[in-house]
Amino acid sequence: MKQPACKLFVPALFAWMASVACAGPDAARQDELLYLLEQDCGSCHGLTRKGGLGPPLLPENLRDRPASQLVATVLDGRAGTPMPPWRGLLTEAEVQWLVEALRRGEGL
Repeated sequence: MKQPACKLFVPALFAWMASVACAGPDAARQDELLYLLEQDCGSCHGLTRKGGLGPPLLPENLRDRPASQLVATVLDGRAGTPMPPWRGLLTEAEVQWLVEALRRGEGL
């Protein structure tokens, strides 16, 4: 029995949408995010990420923290601290990429 085209197309479309949603930023956006990390995050966490107004953002300081907690902190900020929310300026996928970049020590 022949299946309608939509029965084949819809699952393929959802698979493609999921892969796009999970994909990290392209190379140009990654460069922009690393610049933001250095300039904007560095203004509080130190240009070498060893801390300042904000805590250190070195791989050894982030290793034991769940990625979901770090992503939530960047997206929503921290009440009662100078940490601002970045939601609306950065997507969740971009923040996830930044968290992994921080854990790898990129840009140090």
